Amino acid sequence: MRSVQFWRDRIVVVLEHKIFVYNFTDLKLLHQIETIANTKGLYVVSQGVRSLVLVCLGLQKGLVRIKHYASKRSKFIMAHDSRIACFALSQDGQFPATTSTKGTLVRVYNSVDGSLLQEVRRGVDKTKIYSLAFFLNAQWLVVSSDKGIVHVFGLKFNSGSPGSIRSQSAYESPHSSLSFIRGKVSQHVIRCCKRP
Repeated sequence: MRSVQFWRDRIVVVLEHKIFVYNFTDLKLLHQIETIANTKGLYVVSQGVRSLVLVCLGLQKGLVRIKHYASKRSKFIMAHDSRIACFALSQDGQFPATTSTKGTLVRVYNSVDGSLLQEVRRGVDKTKIYSLAFFLNAQWLVVSSDKGIVHVFGLKFNSGSPGSIRSQSAYESPHSSLSFIRGKVSQHVIRCCKRP
């Protein structure tokens, strides 16, 4: 068993290759999802909506599954070429964010149609992402990594055609925590900020 979470009247149990969703009152099995090997127990559920939205690994490397329990529909997104390292989901369940084991790009999608809404770049070096989190109803996306730096990105989804992409790097974004030191940070400064 990798993880257990209670959500209102549901229990989500995560194993290495399966996820089970149970009814809390009678422990009846409501749904079973097969996943690729999930040693870290990666998944996320919506916290602020009446109906459960669950984001988990698919059956292929880089594939993400979004399950909407109200509509009983699943959406699959080929989010990355590499394995998924981390998930986040906005409170309303509309916007899943993903990053891969490369740790350079973070992508935000529409959970209903699977379109890519925004892509942000944490950096160019491979790194391990520890966590992703939305803040203030998906106005901000916070990314922490083993580089000892927390990046904060302002999210502005394009309202144009579906699937329109907006790409930013941590150094280019005016909303990034690093924008004030653009072009001034040496590798030595970044190293001394690392955790021991």
